[in-house]
Amino acid sequence: MGEPKRRLAPVAANTTVEGLEVKSDCKESCLLFLSQRKGQYVLVVQSSVRDKNDQDIIPIGSHFKCVQEADETLLIDIRTNTGCRIRVQGDPWTVERLFEIHSEEKCLRFLQEVQDVQEAQVRSSVPEKGEASSWYQTSETPEKIFSSSQAGVSGILGFEDNFNAMSIEKKRNLQNQQLGAHREPPPPPPSVNRPVPREKEPAANWEQPKTSSTMRKYFEPSTPSGQREGLIKHALAKRESKFVNINNFRFFIGTWNVNGQSPDSGLEPWLNVDPDPPDIYCIGFQELDLSTEAFFYLDSGKKEQEWQEAVEKGLYPKAKYKKVRLIRLVGMMLIVCAKKEHFKHIRDIVAETVGTGIMGKMGNKGAVAVRFVFHNTSFCIINSHLAAHVEDFERRNQDYKDICARMSFMVPDQNLPLLNIMKHDVVIWLGDLNYRLCKYDATEVKTLINKNDIQTLLQFDQLNIQRGLKNVFADFIEGDINFIPTYKFDPKTDRWDSSGKCRVPAWCDRILWRGANIKQLNYRSHMELKTSDHKPVSSLFHIGVKVVDEQKYRKTFEDIVREMDRMENDFLPSLSLSRREFWFENVKFRELQKEKFQIKNDGQVTCHFSFIPKLNDTQYCKPWLRAEPSEGYLEPNETVDIFLDVYVSKDSVTILNSGEDKIEDILVLHLDRGKDYFLTISGNYLTSCFGTSLEALCRIRRPIREVPVTKLIDLGEDSFLEKEKSIMQMLPLEGDETSEKPLKIPKEIWLLVDHLFKNACHQEDLFQTPGMQEELQQIIDCLDTSIPETISGSNHSVAEALLIFLEALPEPVICYELYQRCLDCSHDTRLCRQVISQLPRCHRNVFRYLMAFLRELLKYSSDNNVSANMIATLFATLLLRPPPNLIGRQTHHDRQRAINFILGFLLGSDEE
Repeated sequence: MGEPKRRLAPVAANTTVEGLEVKSDCKESCLLFLSQRKGQYVLVVQSSVRDKNDQDIIPIGSHFKCVQEADETLLIDIRTNTGCRIRVQGDPWTVERLFEIHSEEKCLRFLQEVQDVQEAQVRSSVPEKGEASSWYQTSETPEKIFSSSQAGVSGILGFEDNFNAMSIEKKRNLQNQQLGAHREPPPPPPSVNRPVPREKEPAANWEQPKTSSTMRKYFEPSTPSGQREGLIKHALAKRESKFVNINNFRFFIGTWNVNGQSPDSGLEPWLNVDPDPPDIYCIGFQELDLSTEAFFYLDSGKKEQEWQEAVEKGLYPKAKYKKVRLIRLVGMMLIVCAKKEHFKHIRDIVAETVGTGIMGKMGNKGAVAVRFVFHNTSFCIINSHLAAHVEDFERRNQDYKDICARMSFMVPDQNLPLLNIMKHDVVIWLGDLNYRLCKYDATEVKTLINKNDIQTLLQFDQLNIQRGLKNVFADFIEGDINFIPTYKFDPKTDRWDSSGKCRVPAWCDRILWRGANIKQLNYRSHMELKTSDHKPVSSLFHIGVKVVDEQKYRKTFEDIVREMDRMENDFLPSLSLSRREFWFENVKFRELQKEKFQIKNDGQVTCHFSFIPKLNDTQYCKPWLRAEPSEGYLEPNETVDIFLDVYVSKDSVTILNSGEDKIEDILVLHLDRGKDYFLTISGNYLTSCFGTSLEALCRIRRPIREVPVTKLIDLGEDSFLEKEKSIMQMLPLEGDETSEKPLKIPKEIWLLVDHLFKNACHQEDLFQTPGMQEELQQIIDCLDTSIPETISGSNHSVAEALLIFLEALPEPVICYELYQRCLDCSHDTRLCRQVISQLPRCHRNVFRYLMAFLRELLKYSSDNNVSANMIATLFATLLLRPPPNLIGRQTHHDRQRAINFILGFLLGSDEE
């Protein structure tokens, strides 16, 4: 805020409005009006209760913001008309002020006058260097900045920001996301109502926070001002303790596996059992919907709406709450809501999902998460559902590691690397973790429960054992468990499982946390609720949150700017690198390799480094390569490890198999205000049958590793007629050894399917349970290097290997050219068969072979829990894939027609 000067007067009568300034503990009458000082327009706030000459003067510069606050839709509250509210901020580094204007008509007229004044001001002159925020002005004139923005002048005032352009596309089930990102530096205290925009959600009664995208125009990282802003944020994070106070808030954390049921009673016995209302609710559900459609993301959301409404009704009745975010993946749903008065202090909200079900095609297992910043403390809340069955604790461990590796968050407008789970101040992990008891049968466990001998049982709890071995949740804390197991009950009762399986009771439902200033007040189950075969669990926490002291912050900020001015004039940044050349030996499909080097800041000033794209490139590296961290800040004499990860996924395997690409790249490590450093990446790649075309594989009788890459002919670019013709005329690839006719189907498909046919027809949950990663890699290597008599590994791993093989094909089994015809004839089985008859021979043979196997599998559905609809839904995504140019335009109706196409063959008779 500006210093009080001589008393200013309004420039015109219609530029004055009466109102109330809303402060933390009161509302103060005031007058707002436009005036001029030294030829510049200013907004004057004149208190009605203080000295009339006591005026706060806010210059209307290029970064001035005056925004009408959107109406708030409250949960458990009827909207009342409180007039018009506006928020005023002089520049991004001053605190935002909130005013209530009694007359909405006068408020809107006043806002229009402010808009006109700022527009005129912007056109007339560049902001003065004396402004508090002059250090981040760009070299462009304001006219150029504003004319290039979609928001225009109205965007400057915060009325018409393009929220859609800022939304983040869902990264659901990214297979190859590695751990990584810098710890997010706490930004300078934002406007009190600056949560970031997020994706639109299904219709709900709770309002989403809104924000302006205006400031992003001034913080492009490629500009000197953007670089300087980043350095200031980094320095503020280092000195955070100088300007924050720790205030305690009450967090309610709840988890419940609802077993696909609809709510049949109120949730108050779970959500409203404490005398004081929580400040924040984080409520997680698992098995919300058990239908096949839900497993493949095709459901209508009916269950979601039912449970969301039940939560709304069950919250503490004497407080008003608003939804911060809802995120759902199949049966997992997480709802975060906050007291109305805290809502404005929550920002940078991002929600993400990770499916750990088989290939990520089925999201029945995995996690959903919401991250946000409350005041100046970052939170990450994860709700997960891990693999089932007593013996599968290693699969649960793998699920946990997959979630940690693949769950990442992109914070809009922050110019930050992806943030992983552990890069948050507070992490709370809840859910049906599914860890069981590894000793005793059901009768013995129930006997010990009746004796209240909980501690004896907990010695054999798999989660406690695995945590003790540092296999999972190594840095997490769990409170003392003093309640009986929450699984498994007969639904609608308090009776332990009486089914034929007679499941052993277990503490499947858990809540763990990591971070500082966290005190657990209670950890409990809620036996009153009997809807499911699980009981809900909750925990109440006191969490110390970092709240900014504005005066201390301002002083710290100004000290940093002065120091930076002095240092930047005297010193340039400099780095030293421990290595610049890297060789990756024997790179394989789906097998991660890592190399490490160090960079050290050997200069005298803090520096910012980042990997940048080469000329004419859009990414800094090829798709099989990743640097972690890809950018960051270094203090003088500070060193950081940089990891280079090479991972060949289905998206890059084909061009490496064909020799179109090699393990070769050059990385450019850029130093702001300094020079660029060049890193050479090279290596050798081992060809895989995964990602090789069906046509080529049918011509190869030996293991693919024994065939020179020059002999691997990819026919995927031919049309299906050309493929048929070329198959007949093609010269042998391997001399006399393959002078015979091509194989009817690739030997790799035959080996996988034959193994499943002989060993897995009775396997429970086949094609629904993921394989083990180590076993999958062994199977891939085995098929690439040999023709085995038997395939090692579990049936689930072999099943997933088959699915991975089909997904990696450069051209699907049903060729892209026939995709639309298959959809169009999906209603007529006869027409469907005609289309299949037109496929190239090897594609046709593979399709018929797979259908025959799947029909055989369905004969044992009572044992393997496989249904025709589930199999059709899964295999339709692999066999009948849309062409690349149609993937983004595939509709729900298209997906359903593809499923119907496959169903016709599964439910029909054997083909001739």
